Amino acid sequence: MHVSHIDLNAPKAQLYAQLAEELRALIAGESDWIANLANASALLYHSLPNVNWAGFYLLRQDELVVGPFQGRPACVRIKMGRGVCGTAAARRTTIIVPNVNEFPGHIACDSASNSEIVVPMIQHNELLGVLDIDSPTQGRFDEEDRQGLEAFVEALIA
Repeated sequence: MHVSHIDLNAPKAQLYAQLAEELRALIAGESDWIANLANASALLYHSLPNVNWAGFYLLRQDELVVGPFQGRPACVRIKMGRGVCGTAAARRTTIIVPNVNEFPGHIACDSASNSEIVVPMIQHNELLGVLDIDSPTQGRFDEEDRQGLEAFVEALIA
């Protein structure tokens, strides 16, 4: 059994540093990608405040397919360039959406979601998929979240 050492009241930058360290401990010695993604999504979902979905979409040929996640049931397949996940994957860049209702072509998997951040997972210049996190709070994600989650993804795919 794994025991978490994360201070959920820490300032955001410190919280993300703790999450990356915790992730490294969780995945140390485990080579199964799905198992590591499952633990990573659970770690984020249970550690980040005001989050109602945290998980991964994996690139399968020319579309994203839902992978391990925490939250309500999700859309299973997303075409590249569609919605926030498909757009972030196609652009290979993190996208922060303060209000999903204002994002052209937003795919509403959970009507409770009001903001979103999507971080592409790129290893050796190959797109593996994306980390997707939703919040019921508009404007929930900012530059600190982007930096922290990009570092989290780096720890995951290192």
